[in-house]
Formats: sequence, C-alpha cells, structure tokens
Amino acid sequence: MRAFQLVILGSVACTFLTPSRADTGSVRVGFTKAGFVVGAGAGRGILTLRGHRYPFRISGLGVGFTMGASNNQLVGKAMNLRDPSDIAGSYSAIGVGGAIGAGVGSVQLRNERGVILQLHGVKLGAEISVALSRVQVSME
Repeated sequence: MRAFQLVILGSVACTFLTPSRADTGSVRVGFTKAGFVVGAGAGRGILTLRGHRYPFRISGLGVGFTMGASNNQLVGKAMNLRDPSDIAGSYSAIGVGGAIGAGVGSVQLRNERGVILQLHGVKLGAEISVALSRVQVSME
C-alpha cells in the first residue's frame, strides 16, 4: 500500500513539474523592400504575446527573382515561443509576392530556435518577387 501511495504522489508531483509549453503570439510588421535580382529591406514589428507588446527590428536580403520596390504591411503568427526573446534570430524563407500599385504577399520563416513566423499582407508599390531570403530579427 505504501508503494502505491508513493507512485500516486510521484505522478501528481510530475504534473506540476512539466515544462511550460510553447505559445503562439500575433505579429504585425512594416517592411520596405527594394531590389533588382538581389533585394534588401528593413522595418519594424510588434510581437503581442500573453497580453504584452514587444517591439523588434527586422532586416533582410533576398536572392532570386526580385524587381522593383514595395512597402509591406504584414500580419500573422509567431509560433513555438517559450519567451518573447525567442523571436530574435536569423530566419530563412522562400517568399512569393507582387504589387503594381497594390498587391499581396506571404512568407513563412523559421529561426534557429524553432520559432516559425507565418506572415501575409498588403504590398504597395511596384515589385515582383520569388526569392530565397535571409531575415534578421532583433529585439528593441
């Protein structure tokens, strides 16, 4: 009987010691991009996680078919976050988008911590892009 009580007590204790699970936050990014074959851009964003807002900077370089310039307003999700600072890092992406006056774009990015950004939104300007990109995110 004593062994059974220890097993039950151990099981209950383990439920309180399990690591916190990863969260999903919302992301809003403003990003300006320009290029011909090689594109470069920079911008700022806000991560909203657990009711708090965390500003960050974003910059990137893309190689592939890129032509023109655009201002991008993107929204989406940041997944697999254990801490807000997990969003910082270097991301790889394959993105597709276009705009002549106005258009749409979407991208999925993943960093070395396993954080995934799924972003989509509006492009203003004149740009067509299908490129492999390297994006850097840093907390402000």
